[in-house]
Amino acid sequence: MSSSEPGRPATQRLFAAVLPPASAVAELRTALAPLHTLPGARDLRWTGPEGWHFTLAFYGEVPEDATPELEARLERAARRTAPFALRVHGAGHFGGRALWAGAAGGLDTLRLLAERADAAARRTGLPMEEHRRYTPHLTLARSRGAADLRPFAAALAGFEGQRWEAAELTLVRSHLPVSGVPGERPRYTAVRAWPLGG
Repeated sequence: MSSSEPGRPATQRLFAAVLPPASAVAELRTALAPLHTLPGARDLRWTGPEGWHFTLAFYGEVPEDATPELEARLERAARRTAPFALRVHGAGHFGGRALWAGAAGGLDTLRLLAERADAAARRTGLPMEEHRRYTPHLTLARSRGAADLRPFAAALAGFEGQRWEAAELTLVRSHLPVSGVPGERPRYTAVRAWPLGG
């Protein structure tokens, strides 16, 4: 949601990501179906396939007047990074909060692209969290409280998606739910995308 309070600049909630192709989304969706029958599955908030992505850098609320510089720096980052092989691989969880699918393939290049997406924001003057080791993941479900996500991660641990080529860096806008309808999810729209290798 854009901020539009009087006296405050308009903002957009943005992040940089690599989006999986439709074929990767379809095979992951098929692999996930049995997890919805596990005990506790109804208590999780499952992310929709249309929202699956590998976040590179989360920017939060970005003032609209800073967006052109951020986009120019992301375009440069994309141009300096060659396309690379990727596939959805295995699963894990962040404590009892989030279940995710992992990645395999050109992880060194994926991490480099994440570092460049982070640096693009810092050079634009955006406040970023302290830099941590990048863990490539695609969020599948979240828990409101502390849930035991180990059975879900174990059920998906052997998943090996087909190889695909990551060929774009995408700037994505996140629209948080505002209606208060239970189960409503954030919506994501691609703002701009740049080919890797330019």
